[in-house]
Amino acid sequence: MPESFMSEPSTYEQGATGLSHSKSDPLAAIDPVTVSKATVNGSQMPRTNGGAHAAQPTQIQGGLPLTDEFVDRHLGPSAAKVDQMLSELGFSSLEALIDKAVPPGIRLQQPLQLEEGRSEYELLQELKAIASENQVFRSFIGMGYYGCITPPVIQRNILENPGWYTQYTPYQPEIAQGRLEALLNFQTMVIDLTGMEIANASLLDEGTAAAEAMTMSYGLAKGDEQAFWVSEACHPQTIEVVKTRARALGIEILVGNHQTFAFDQPIFGALLQYPATDGAIYDYQDFVQRAHQAKALVTVAADLLSLTLLKPPGEFGADIVVGSTQRFGVPLGYGGPHAAYFATKDTYKRQIPGRLVGVSKDAQGQPALRLALQTREQHIRRDKATSNICTAQVLLAVIASMYAVYHGPSGLQRIAQRIHHLTVTLAEGLSRLGYQLGSAPYFDTLRVDIAEKRALDIVERASAHRINLRLIDIHTIGVSLDETTSADDLLALFKVFAGDQTPHFTPEELATEAKVEFSDRFARTSTYLTHPVFSQYHSETELLRYIYRLQSKDLSLTTAMIPLGSCTMKLNATAEMIPVTWPEFGQIHPFAPLEQTQGYQTLFQQLEQWLAEITGFAGISLQPNAGSQGEYAGLLVIRQYHEQRGDFHRHICLIPQSAHGTNPASAVMAGMKVVPVACDRDGNIDVADLKAKAEQHQENLAALMVTYPSTHGVFEESIREICAIAHANGGQVYLDGANMNAQVGLCRPGDYGADVCHLNLHKTFCIPHGGGGPGMGPIGVMPHLVPFLPGHAVVPIGSEQGIGAIASAPWGSPSILPISWMYIALMGGTGLTKATQVAILNANYIAKRLEPYYPGLYKGKNGLVAHECILDLRQFKRTADIEVDDIAKRLIDYGFHPPTVSWPVPGTIMVEPTESESKQELDRFCDAMIAIRAEIAEIEAGQVDRQNNLLKNAPHTAAALMTAEWDKPYPRERGAYPTTWTRENKFWPAVARIDNAYGDRNLVCSCLPMDAYSS
Repeated sequence: MPESFMSEPSTYEQGATGLSHSKSDPLAAIDPVTVSKATVNGSQMPRTNGGAHAAQPTQIQGGLPLTDEFVDRHLGPSAAKVDQMLSELGFSSLEALIDKAVPPGIRLQQPLQLEEGRSEYELLQELKAIASENQVFRSFIGMGYYGCITPPVIQRNILENPGWYTQYTPYQPEIAQGRLEALLNFQTMVIDLTGMEIANASLLDEGTAAAEAMTMSYGLAKGDEQAFWVSEACHPQTIEVVKTRARALGIEILVGNHQTFAFDQPIFGALLQYPATDGAIYDYQDFVQRAHQAKALVTVAADLLSLTLLKPPGEFGADIVVGSTQRFGVPLGYGGPHAAYFATKDTYKRQIPGRLVGVSKDAQGQPALRLALQTREQHIRRDKATSNICTAQVLLAVIASMYAVYHGPSGLQRIAQRIHHLTVTLAEGLSRLGYQLGSAPYFDTLRVDIAEKRALDIVERASAHRINLRLIDIHTIGVSLDETTSADDLLALFKVFAGDQTPHFTPEELATEAKVEFSDRFARTSTYLTHPVFSQYHSETELLRYIYRLQSKDLSLTTAMIPLGSCTMKLNATAEMIPVTWPEFGQIHPFAPLEQTQGYQTLFQQLEQWLAEITGFAGISLQPNAGSQGEYAGLLVIRQYHEQRGDFHRHICLIPQSAHGTNPASAVMAGMKVVPVACDRDGNIDVADLKAKAEQHQENLAALMVTYPSTHGVFEESIREICAIAHANGGQVYLDGANMNAQVGLCRPGDYGADVCHLNLHKTFCIPHGGGGPGMGPIGVMPHLVPFLPGHAVVPIGSEQGIGAIASAPWGSPSILPISWMYIALMGGTGLTKATQVAILNANYIAKRLEPYYPGLYKGKNGLVAHECILDLRQFKRTADIEVDDIAKRLIDYGFHPPTVSWPVPGTIMVEPTESESKQELDRFCDAMIAIRAEIAEIEAGQVDRQNNLLKNAPHTAAALMTAEWDKPYPRERGAYPTTWTRENKFWPAVARIDNAYGDRNLVCSCLPMDAYSS
């Protein structure tokens, strides 16, 4: 970056090494650069401002910049429209509005110390130069991460398609049937391959899924057992994530050998790896039986592709099966994002974490999909929830499911057979070269024993050939093959192990002699993926049409504004998205040596420093790969801080009653006891109640969790006092950063009293929601908490005092971080600040226009809201028998995704327009809401039946309008085409209103037979 991007340069020396197994400085080969001070993961990290890390700006000599300014592309309203909205609100400028909306006591006194924004053209060149510092070696590391081939038809039409990646979580299922069907395919795929009865719609990563399995087993345990047994053959990152989760819950982790464990200590559950991390395939049936006799539940972390050939865990007694679907067409991405899976028995359906897609029926009696059993989720159960997971990895799960649809059962089996054939061929060649191998059978991974401790020599020789191997220890190497491995790769490996000599045999010769069949003891005999969806779309033409048929059923930002409160559905600019699929970012293993990932390290370091400047914190961790994980990590950091001070008794967490459900769920996961704090009649935290409870629990207070601006959409004037009360009573302040889009450039959490805060990069910093994931939830902390930031067992980051890993990969989901990097660099400090101002303007404009029709529930001191507003619809239940859902569904007929419904207050809607929507779109939304109010007035006046009307029958489908008989007391046209815009741009819901209760009473979470869809 140009030298002016960050201020206060200083000198830095790096000391971490990583998986390179060398004590050399991973930055030593880089020319000296100017850097700035910031602490990340417990160490001072370099902040590159030029030099070898960045291309110089592409500008005409003489200081003439390129003409295109991204800020004007990102912001929806033009300058003239901004002035019009300000005038209607009674303000002369954005600054005057902000002076009234944001409490002066927390306002920033100087601009953000970031460079001004630059053009997309410039920054794509600059980021390409940074990406080129990554070295893409052939990876044979394995450990749950594998090279794979993303079919181009899937890459272009899903991964790179805003019709898929700008969708939101399918809480409005009538306009989300496409991705719900893709997720149902995903669940069916997982159920079939694992041999289990039910599966969820994905989790964050394999380590997290294993930790969720442990806590679910703990909750199901009938006795007082406090120990969970973990096989030493599990992936090391999984073991660490499980240990981190267990520590806060008081669960003892026993790591051992499944062949020697005697069940002499009571356990409530066990975790096995299948195949093992070193490639061995074990017969676990006897272990599972003994575990069940000991009343323990057994979780198996399984490689999903291997299950096309191997006996599925469900057939040898597993209770829970978890793993990753990364190798089903999802790029490595230096660790993520990837979709994990979680499958279990139907008996445990109400304990399964994450989201679950189920089949129900709509108002016309047709099959329809929606999220099932939502009453078990954290936003309902709060501190009684089974998990704090409030998201999935939908976009990645869709890719994985389409990979299975495209290849089908026979195609997946051929891929697996080829990988296994290559592995057997490699094994034969290494045996001929005199190497001892680990125990057979194996699927894709070999353990190679190296005499005389020469393993490091071989790893270094491989590196010289741009090959990465896994160094298990000083005399053992792991080699994992994948879908992309070729005969040339085998020949290169043979040369490496032969001391750079050409062997006297070829891979082709060995392949003809290889024995590739598994014995009856291990071979799969059951069928899988028998549903027609996995056999109908094997040509690109058919798959392409299937993808677009599903996409056409879903309303995304390509269709209209998605004004969901607390969700920040802003523009995901194309220039921000382009780098995600560059191979320099996408084709790198998460445990590649650090000297090969200097481009990523530069990107991390710059992004961390920019986020530190924006938030006012001293240190940033990028590891949390969802907002829920950021909450959890932040609370663990606070817990670790107290324990390092000897305050083991501090376990009380104060949480306002208005908080998002993840807050109490995360606190419980972090081993804390939740004490609710009341809110006053204005929706603000009741300061007197907070003070009383903080003093009551002074000896044991660990933390206060607070959202700012509040979940009620206002800037609370007393935020500094609120933070001070927590500090005065020995607690730390955790700030939920969900509403950071109202703060950037105006105020900073670190300045007004927060000790730790998570940031939703998928909200404020433009990572798209992907239909319900991926996301990123990095945390920022004040200096005293820096030593406790997350570490990692495989790649050494952080300090010895850190909380351990909370995600499988050291930096969470790195391949989507270029999106936020691009956004911040494109906008610059001034642009980011203006975006916040316009977001607040747009929200107040909507609130003002709709005030005569729908009263705003909460406002700040000067009658203004922050970046979102709550509209009170509760009176219509009394006056017209109209529920909030009726209004939400009617908005679909007007071509909108409804706002957030009945949260944080039942019977209301929360509207967040973001800064990216134009005045024209805001007015279209307001006009729709005003027209719906007129429709309600007809009911109130007795002109229309209270149960048979436009709202109760919404949304109106094309199928319903095409019936010969029409029994509604209004014309078809009025139901389907309420405005001129809808006549020209109609978005049709795929199904009529869905019966959620029916679906939960008759739970089906896998694909229905095709005849179920016939009328």
